[in-house]
Amino acid sequence: MKAAASISSVSPWSFPPNALELGCDEVHVWRVALDENPPQVLSFLRSLAAGEQARAMRLHFDRDREHFIVARGVLRAILGSYLNRAPECLSFSYSSHGKPFLTGESNRDAIRFNVSHSRGVALYAVTRGREVGIDLERIRFDFAVTEIAERFFSPPEVAALQALPADRQQQAFFRCWTCKEAYIKARGEGLSLPLDQFEVSLARGNPTAVLNTPRDPSEASRWSLQELNSAPGYAAALAVEGHCWRLRCWQWLDSTEQSV
Repeated sequence: MKAAASISSVSPWSFPPNALELGCDEVHVWRVALDENPPQVLSFLRSLAAGEQARAMRLHFDRDREHFIVARGVLRAILGSYLNRAPECLSFSYSSHGKPFLTGESNRDAIRFNVSHSRGVALYAVTRGREVGIDLERIRFDFAVTEIAERFFSPPEVAALQALPADRQQQAFFRCWTCKEAYIKARGEGLSLPLDQFEVSLARGNPTAVLNTPRDPSEASRWSLQELNSAPGYAAALAVEGHCWRLRCWQWLDSTEQSV
């Protein structure tokens, strides 16, 4: 059974208001640059739990370590702003497939979130009471996309990719890949759900994504998929449980902008 999951229009990026409110009919996506000055990196490090600090220290390269610290520190700051709690007071737990969630947040309207980062840029998706997944990838032109697609994509997706002109295949591949990853992350099942078990349209501007769910024909109608115009040279996508929600896209203020 094939069913259509809607892809809605993208909201523009803007700076957040001083007083943040997240309704149950909203999805907030934050865009963050992970390059920060040393004092801000140290400030974020202090907000992390001991396990997060230890994980950061195990990273060999300074740039990777600093990006990890900033990514986790910003996550804590964003979630703390919605919950009116200090970032260092938040605690995370993980599902059996590794999807993080806030410890103690289990009521129907609890905050849900997902994070993705690539090459110095991070995206954070935050909702109330609905599952969400987000994926961000830097578009690489040294990537053998047709060979990778043949290993992981469904036969119709492979055929659609190979039918495109060569100069469009890289971007089409990454658009498809991010939609697939966002959907898998939203479901929280990791790669236990093979990428070739559902389909996403590769057509630019196509208003629908097609999910092939033979074991559960109603599955596709449960989700909304949306491509995000995240940053030049990147592909990004958002998967949200349900429909009839509004997207708000916020640009995180880094330490330089906050001091102006």
